[in-house]
Amino acid sequence: MKWYERIPHPVAMLFAIIVFATILSYLLPAGMYERELVEGRQRVIPGSYHTIDQTPVSIMDMFRALSLGFKSAAEIIFVVFAGGIMFGILDRSKTVENTVGSLVKNLGLERRYFIVVMMTFVFGLLGVFVGYENNIAMVPIAAVMALALGGDLILASGISVAAVTIGFGLSPINPYTVGIGHKIGEMPMFSGALLRSVLCFIALSIVAWYNVRYFKKLLKNPESGLGKGLETEGLKLSKNIDDYEMSTNNWLVLTVFVGGLAIMLNGIFQYGWYLNEISAIFIMIGVVSGIVSRMSSREMGETTLKYVAIVAPGAFMVGYATTIKVILEMGNVSDTIAYQMASTLTHFPGYASAILMSLSQCVMNLMIPSGSGQAYATLPIMIPVGELVGLTRQCSILAFQIGDGVTNMFNPALGGLIAMLGMCRVPFDKWLRFAFPLTMIILVIAWGFLIFSVAIGWGPV
Repeated sequence: MKWYERIPHPVAMLFAIIVFATILSYLLPAGMYERELVEGRQRVIPGSYHTIDQTPVSIMDMFRALSLGFKSAAEIIFVVFAGGIMFGILDRSKTVENTVGSLVKNLGLERRYFIVVMMTFVFGLLGVFVGYENNIAMVPIAAVMALALGGDLILASGISVAAVTIGFGLSPINPYTVGIGHKIGEMPMFSGALLRSVLCFIALSIVAWYNVRYFKKLLKNPESGLGKGLETEGLKLSKNIDDYEMSTNNWLVLTVFVGGLAIMLNGIFQYGWYLNEISAIFIMIGVVSGIVSRMSSREMGETTLKYVAIVAPGAFMVGYATTIKVILEMGNVSDTIAYQMASTLTHFPGYASAILMSLSQCVMNLMIPSGSGQAYATLPIMIPVGELVGLTRQCSILAFQIGDGVTNMFNPALGGLIAMLGMCRVPFDKWLRFAFPLTMIILVIAWGFLIFSVAIGWGPV
């Protein structure tokens, strides 16, 4: 039996992690760092760790944490529903299908590999410049595109989910990881952007190569595809490529969609909009698109419920995964794990410490999947520890960025990842089979960059 055939169902996998987190609350001493409020966020005070009375999580509390997880993840859950509703109405208007069909028609199927590479970089740049959860509603477009080219939904997830994840995770201007890291380290904002940009470009190039490699295997032997049997209703093109053209109504709806995204991006960068505002924009785009398409109220209502049902499994998994974080907070063991990891690093030389620091962030990423939350919780500890073993602050922040950003590719506790996979209709176990080898390749290359940064004493300190 091959390793991937032993992968349990995602629901079972997450439940096992939930049980393990509960057991940790009995095995590990409860402890916490003191925190201070910095720009509205709680930041750890280095050297303030202390143990507290044990707070083991009971069986009742473990199951109670499920509802608390959904409550904590409510904003992400609703943005999944909002994105699904918006895409459903766009799909009902035939705008997405006609846009993708016309694009493939004009570029030509003979350029299908180029289209895969191009779209991988488009989604990667969305991750670099726009963010992560902000791109959830864009994922179905990649699904329609991949199927139009003769691919499957796994290819679609590689083009969109993998590219957005790596682009966001290794972005040289990621405000949630690099930006906060530079604030904590009292360094010039987004300094060292050249090395990070090179790493990000190489990583996205690897994603594009990996997608094309999978696509070629799929075209050669369709039965070997990981996407076999996945539901594609509403995502496949209904006509021959040569029959596609854009109607006036399609252009109007597309204008509404692009205009709505422009308003959303302006709000994000100018006014600090986040998930609630993004959800509102998605719903507004859907309503206006339905009106422009002359849909009846019954058609819009039926479409809304249909697509809510389609994205519901992904939305469920978001809340379900957040339970892990809730249980670790109940047991007060997250800070204990961070403290023990930081203490261990002081026993290793610089190069080994840099890699181990990155690995420790991989582990912390399962417990604190939020990049900004993880930065405020661990970097105030890791930066001083790095200096003790001879690492510059820039190197410590890069180690953090790699550990957090790259392993987001297979983090079952990351709501945004689960939401995107849900929008693409790809189960987590199939995604893991596709993404795990890719993640390992990118991790090895990223660690090569990390070792290089240590070797040159990458500054400023």
